[in-house]
Amino acid sequence: MSGRVMVGIFQDEDDILSVTREVRKEGYTILDIYAPYAVHGLDKAMGLQPSRLPWICFLLGLIGAAAKIWFEYWTSASDWAINVGGKPWNSLPAFVPITFEVMVLFAGVSTVIAFFMVSRLYPGRRAATVIPGVTNDRFALVLEETDAAFEPAEVRRLLERYGAVEVIERAEESLP
Repeated sequence: MSGRVMVGIFQDEDDILSVTREVRKEGYTILDIYAPYAVHGLDKAMGLQPSRLPWICFLLGLIGAAAKIWFEYWTSASDWAINVGGKPWNSLPAFVPITFEVMVLFAGVSTVIAFFMVSRLYPGRRAATVIPGVTNDRFALVLEETDAAFEPAEVRRLLERYGAVEVIERAEESLP
């Protein structure tokens, strides 16, 4: 890493999509893109892999359901076995409603925790923004100056050709 980045500020989501495709085609390294809302197709334009978060949610939901079934079986058949009307102690149909609720609870809570861990949004940490307007109505494309072939003037012209309102060159340490 060279420690320098170029930030292109855009007003329209179509501009950010088209410039992202062009920048990737030119071979520049995209460090990040900041947007006030989710832009459909931006992850594909950036070349990002699909998220693993749905698999984490599914796996932790199954773990929650398995833990709940084990706990309910242990309490009804092992720890406090009470014969109620001659019914079996390990009656799975009786476990289903609460198992589903606990599975959804584990999946939801664990997904939120996993999201915060992956995003590095720990309690007490302030989220820093690159440009204040990106939380309201602007889009920011951050390019990393990775090699000697990176020409700031050429990149500036490329970004302005695709509708950049502002192009800023700054040190990487000033980014979040």
